[in-house]
Amino acid sequence: MKKFAFNPYLPSYEYIPDGEPRVFGERLYIFGSHDKFGGNDFCLNDYVAWSAPIDDLSDWRFEGVIYRKEQDPRSGEKLPLFAPDVIRGSDGRYYLYYSVKDSSVISVAVSNAPAGKYEYYGDVKTPEGRVYGTRPDDHYEFDPAILNDGGRYYLYSGFGFTAKAAGHRCVGVFVRELKADMLTSKGELKILIPRKKFSFFRNGFFEGASIRKIGSLYFLVYPCSNMSGLVYCTSDRPDGGFRYRGRIHSTSDIGINGHRFLSAAYPIGNNHGGIAEVNGKYYIFDHRMTNNTMFSRQGVAEEIQISDDGTIGQVECTSCGLNGGPLPAKGEYPAYIACNLMSRRVLGMRVPFRGAYITQDGEDRECGPDQYISQIENGTVVGFKYFLFDGTESRLCVQVRGFAQGTLLVYDRERKGALLTKIDLHPDQSEWAEFSAPLCKTKGKRALFFKFRGKGKFDMNSFSVR
Repeated sequence: MKKFAFNPYLPSYEYIPDGEPRVFGERLYIFGSHDKFGGNDFCLNDYVAWSAPIDDLSDWRFEGVIYRKEQDPRSGEKLPLFAPDVIRGSDGRYYLYYSVKDSSVISVAVSNAPAGKYEYYGDVKTPEGRVYGTRPDDHYEFDPAILNDGGRYYLYSGFGFTAKAAGHRCVGVFVRELKADMLTSKGELKILIPRKKFSFFRNGFFEGASIRKIGSLYFLVYPCSNMSGLVYCTSDRPDGGFRYRGRIHSTSDIGINGHRFLSAAYPIGNNHGGIAEVNGKYYIFDHRMTNNTMFSRQGVAEEIQISDDGTIGQVECTSCGLNGGPLPAKGEYPAYIACNLMSRRVLGMRVPFRGAYITQDGEDRECGPDQYISQIENGTVVGFKYFLFDGTESRLCVQVRGFAQGTLLVYDRERKGALLTKIDLHPDQSEWAEFSAPLCKTKGKRALFFKFRGKGKFDMNSFSVR
């Protein structure tokens, strides 16, 4: 690769959640929603696309704005455009499926190239020509996913978090086959996973279905109703017979490494993503929360293993993501690539919605990567995984600012790890300052977990191994 790949995989100023990864030709494209940093709602910006060559998943290229809110006739008030998906049609053109906030209509835009520009094409309709979602008795349409199954096209949609939305009944996730025009349904809708009563103890369907065919199996990925990550079902046909298989990924590491809801390894929020095959390897794409809100989300990705029977083991969150292995334990790394970020314990539990968070200075923009971790206090744990140490002598340096007094304890694992160093901190200013200490000699693949013990609060900009 030309350079190292991190999580988040796009530049730190870019907020692309709900990412659907699609390989077209020799490039991997990411199509997703577009959050506004500091915004007060989901998906406030226009659709943009990013792509990378399939032989170098560190070399991402900005493709620009591919579709604007005002291009949709229902978005005259510039309403947000929710999570999209893109497929190549039998005519060689590319079809972008999306929904406008509160419309309960799946709309379609079309382009001659994967990265656009896209033009409004129409709305998904019944065989009789009526647009779905325009009658009160229509199921609520939301977050479309599209599948090309050997020239037959299946559209998935639905919502399961509430009983009703925008005046329509929520029934879970459903599917219909489309005619060659990519707009008209061939028949009736089929409910695949019915809505279950919301519960933090169930893995029922929430929203954001994503569909792929891998081998002879169909994989339906979706965020579960308790916001504990992306789960999946499989079937031997695209329009029914799906059975629950388990969790693939949680940006809060719930379900892995001993983490549960009240011991989440990262601030909890919604999830949405899908699977991509790139050069014979499989990856799960998801998103994480930043800025102490659910309205500034960023894409992350991890490699997964799929067995012949369709089993996918849950993978943990890492800082190296698409890198193909651990990062070298030398040089400087930005703090925003932290994969674990845990608040201080209260009565033995960690509050999953509060504590330190990743943010940036200034307004929403398309340049200037300057994210950092804010509001680190006594008991905060910041984790980075993984690095490859070569056993040489080195120092660990951190760049911080704020008003605090204490010690950073640095371990090579989250639990029962070896203590690598202690860094005394005493920042007392609003400018970045550096503090360091010798590292114990270590060799091999290791994590770095920073645990603060002391008073006050501070921000962390970067760390380096020298």
